[in-house]
Amino acid sequence: MAPPRNVVKIAVQMRDAIPQLIQLDQAKPLAAVLKEVCDAWTLPHSERYALQFADGHRRYITENDREAERLLRGLQSESREGRREALRHLLMLAPDLTFAREVISRDGLQRLGTIIEDGDDLGEVLALALRAFLELMEHGVVSWETLSIPFVRKVVCYVNMNLMDASVQPLALGLLENVTLSSPTLGQLVKSEVPLDRLLVHLQVMNQQLQTKAMALLTALLQGATPAERKHMLDYLWQRNLRQFIYKNIIHSAAPLGDEMAHHLYVLQALMLGLLEPRMRTPLDPFSQEQREQLQALRQAAFEPEGEPVGAGLSADRRRSLCAREFRKLGFSNSNPAQDLERVPPGLLALDNMLYFSRQAPSAYSRFVLENSSREDKHECPFARSSIQLTVLLCDLLHVGEPCSETAQDFSPMFFGQDQSFHELFCVSIQLLNKTWKEMRATQEDFDKVMQVVREQLARTLALKPSSLELFRTKVNALTYGEVLRLRQTERLHQEGTLAPPILELREKLKPELLGLIRQQRLLRLCEGTLFHKISSRRRQDKLWFCCLSPNHKVLQYGDVEEGVGPPTPDSLPEQLPVADIRALLTGKDCPHVREKGSGKQNKDVCELAFSVSYDHGEEEAYLNFIAPSKREFHLWTDGLSALLGNPMGSEQTRLDLEQLLTMETKLRLLELENVPIPEHPPPVPPPPTNFNFCYDCSIAEP
Repeated sequence: MAPPRNVVKIAVQMRDAIPQLIQLDQAKPLAAVLKEVCDAWTLPHSERYALQFADGHRRYITENDREAERLLRGLQSESREGRREALRHLLMLAPDLTFAREVISRDGLQRLGTIIEDGDDLGEVLALALRAFLELMEHGVVSWETLSIPFVRKVVCYVNMNLMDASVQPLALGLLENVTLSSPTLGQLVKSEVPLDRLLVHLQVMNQQLQTKAMALLTALLQGATPAERKHMLDYLWQRNLRQFIYKNIIHSAAPLGDEMAHHLYVLQALMLGLLEPRMRTPLDPFSQEQREQLQALRQAAFEPEGEPVGAGLSADRRRSLCAREFRKLGFSNSNPAQDLERVPPGLLALDNMLYFSRQAPSAYSRFVLENSSREDKHECPFARSSIQLTVLLCDLLHVGEPCSETAQDFSPMFFGQDQSFHELFCVSIQLLNKTWKEMRATQEDFDKVMQVVREQLARTLALKPSSLELFRTKVNALTYGEVLRLRQTERLHQEGTLAPPILELREKLKPELLGLIRQQRLLRLCEGTLFHKISSRRRQDKLWFCCLSPNHKVLQYGDVEEGVGPPTPDSLPEQLPVADIRALLTGKDCPHVREKGSGKQNKDVCELAFSVSYDHGEEEAYLNFIAPSKREFHLWTDGLSALLGNPMGSEQTRLDLEQLLTMETKLRLLELENVPIPEHPPPVPPPPTNFNFCYDCSIAEP
């Protein structure tokens, strides 16, 4: 009977030993084979030995060698099922670099390429072959530039075919993307063979994987094109409504956007904005008739209503002088605006933005310029200077002209929801700048400070990734100068660790002790006493009286004093009010001496400083009424009286004092932890040991 196909006879030799002729079962693990060989020679520790080819490259035999050879033989099987099983097994092992090197060294890529080029099976076998080919190429052992032109053309055919298995085309698109990014020569072949319309068809198929791979190839083709070709390609794609399709069917799709698609949309956005770079890098040419006319159009839109040219009938010198003055009113630093626009960046891009704003929002443009050019209080906002600096700012925030990151995903959806998105963003931003300028009451000396605030407003709003320009406008206008200051304060506290959970917990533990300290200070202030004014029926504050708390905190002592006389001693005060008799503390309009008076500004001022204590006077309720000399004294006395009555001290002064004390005490306690990051959560307590046999009982005497 013939031996099984997996069993072969081989000779094994070792120095100073008799060679063996063994039957090798190729399905048996290599470790078991080595154990049998070592046992025949009575050698211990078989794991220390290895088999090596005696001829050729004299390579050591590993499990990878055996598996690679077996799988590659399976790829040449005449049976479709045999090839399918070999491809599946190859695909499982391909991510391993050592195995991949072994397969590639045995011409595995060529054998896979043959399956792909033959195209005998356009279904699962072809998909498995493409996936295995991609997995092996991912290791970088072989360059994509080594692929043959017939092979690439065959893969292009799979992309261009109408009736194709859904699993094949995404793989073919992915392969062509790698080819395009790695080889300029083969990239030109792909560009000429794969029409843009075909990629648009793939993008419009409701298959997320196919859409992602089509977008990947599209961005790869755009990256490999020259600037002129890229502009032509993007113009064509926009004419075919690609932007609207991406916005409606990809960004706002019901299915979540994958990381890979987000990266390709970021690349597409960067390439779109990159079309602005030539204008950004080109300074204004003072000898260009077209550019001079654009500047004049900018001036006329602001200062010359339609049909009313200013300067008509004036001499040429007077007209030039008038134009120069109007350019200065427009916000140019020089009477010759060409000198302002010679700076690159922003170059001609700033002029494009200003012209777009004046044409698309003429009323807002005229209002901006005329409102600021007519001011005489040094608070005017220069339109041209602001526009030039704002253009630089937007180019910096949006990374115009910078190379694409290989991993970034931070695209802005609104750039796909709006034509002329950069210029439209400028129109919103320049009006925001004017609004912020007014909120800050800025002058020319504050120009850089205003730009810093505007930069922060734009950066914070762009980070929110608003889905449309209108939503961006709403959010950025809601981010006022005051809100920016509040956010800065909050972030500073976070950086200092003041708002970290462990610090907040420490502050809560310190609060009772510090509130007790504040309470003690308030009572001491009451013991020192204060001079108060008496208000007569005619609102005259011409009489004084003095009130203080006794050292034992049991009696309020008070009485009238003469003006110009120093504070009396507590023993000389004729009146006393036991603290135990006090019912309640009243403030503001609840006080009886305020309710009795009429309304008016003077009464309002008195109301803010008025407080009273109600107490038992026989069977009736009586009041001791106060008008504090200042807001601070009002807070100190109301806090002190609240503390005497056992109520919480709720004044604004108490809040400020407590915050100051908490900040100081926290910093003192954390001095030794400076520059040490404090975790938000404490480390977990480890579980108790299974037994406590490691404990040593010292009370037991040793024998």
